[in-house]
Amino acid sequence: MFKDDPVRPENYQRFERDVPQWFTDAKLGIFVHWGPYSVPAWAEPIGELGTIEKQFWFKHNPYAEWYFNTIRIEDSPAAQHQRDAFGGAPYDDFIDQWDPNEFDPAEFIALVKSTGAGYFVPTTKHHDGVTLWDAPGTDGRNTVARGPKRDLVGAFEKATRDAGLRFGVYYSGGLDWHFSNLAPITDDGQEFGRPVDAAYAEYAYKHVDDLLDRYSPDILWGDIEWPDAGKPAGPFSMENLFDKFYSQTPDGVANDRWGETHWDIRTSEYQNGLSVEGDGGWENCRGIGFSFGHNKLEDETHLLSGPDAVKTFVDIVSRGGNLLLNVGLTASGTVPELQRRTLEHLAAWNAVNGDAVFGSTTLDASLAAPSAADTEPWLRWTRTDDTANAFVDTTGKVSLTGVSDAVLADTARLADGTPIAAERSGDVVTVTLPAPAVTGPTLVRFDLKA
Repeated sequence: MFKDDPVRPENYQRFERDVPQWFTDAKLGIFVHWGPYSVPAWAEPIGELGTIEKQFWFKHNPYAEWYFNTIRIEDSPAAQHQRDAFGGAPYDDFIDQWDPNEFDPAEFIALVKSTGAGYFVPTTKHHDGVTLWDAPGTDGRNTVARGPKRDLVGAFEKATRDAGLRFGVYYSGGLDWHFSNLAPITDDGQEFGRPVDAAYAEYAYKHVDDLLDRYSPDILWGDIEWPDAGKPAGPFSMENLFDKFYSQTPDGVANDRWGETHWDIRTSEYQNGLSVEGDGGWENCRGIGFSFGHNKLEDETHLLSGPDAVKTFVDIVSRGGNLLLNVGLTASGTVPELQRRTLEHLAAWNAVNGDAVFGSTTLDASLAAPSAADTEPWLRWTRTDDTANAFVDTTGKVSLTGVSDAVLADTARLADGTPIAAERSGDVVTVTLPAPAVTGPTLVRFDLKA
């Protein structure tokens, strides 16, 4: 629970519970956005959510998975690109052009597992309304009837379970541009239009109910909202779905994007919504680049490098959160090379240092404090049992400030247990660090005073 959480509606209060330990310990999940939008794979890479003015965002949306919305904004660059590259063809043509002929779910999930991630969450329906399984009521507008001709959710679920990881499902309950046929969301200050009526509430309900029946997910990951007509008690209420979810999976986890209903964890996205990153269970989600869906326009300047992904991950864990790091698969079903490079680097760093990250807890700042923003060296701390773990992004002689006497300097050692000399002067501990085996912060471990 968070200190500032609003009171849940009465019919949802019975679902309040502590965040399951498996989720708290997992620290890292891998997200996948994959859909017909992966065929054009086009968006303007303007920056991270939370750093761009809202008045500019939608017309120049860097999220490739929002392509269906962006091309309907008449004077947007995406609309012009759709005219130039595809002759202004309708979006649904991309469903039939989507051919994941190189998709190997077992190989992909092996890469996911190598990072140390404890859970995997693919999109099952994004805002374009195309479902990645034969969802009820879709009248063939899904990947079993068209395009891939395959239950992609089922393929992901089997590979994830076979690898021993927890499986989640993303479902966009708040938006469905095909079902609702609402005007595009633009930058002109209009209200964020979403379907709220009973017909859509029943449609979305039957989808999530079917996901629960078929795949018994460990995580329910909603997005944007839930139709208002589906929030009160009734035959197609989100209340019933939570009942079913927790009956099937008592240690399941639901995020906070199901509207004012129920949630186990709070979520931030890139630099947006950071106020939820505090007490209680929380998760920051982001792409390796500026987009969640694959974007052919992104290059190294737009993506997290391997070392930057490591620092992002360690920073989030040091503050008590999880990272849900997204991969945008290509239309053919492969991991783009630059994204693969980042994941492989994260995997290599975690193989050396992960014992001090996975399953860790936060270290009280009174024992040792992290570095302030934009100060050198970059320093973060975690705690595992009676050990304080310092992650220091530099080499050579370095002074760690704000380290209390409870941190025993004479026990300093590297990740592999090699002792290193450390000198204390007040709350400053000075160590000399070798170049790390894998580029990124060096781990120094200290015993804590009993």
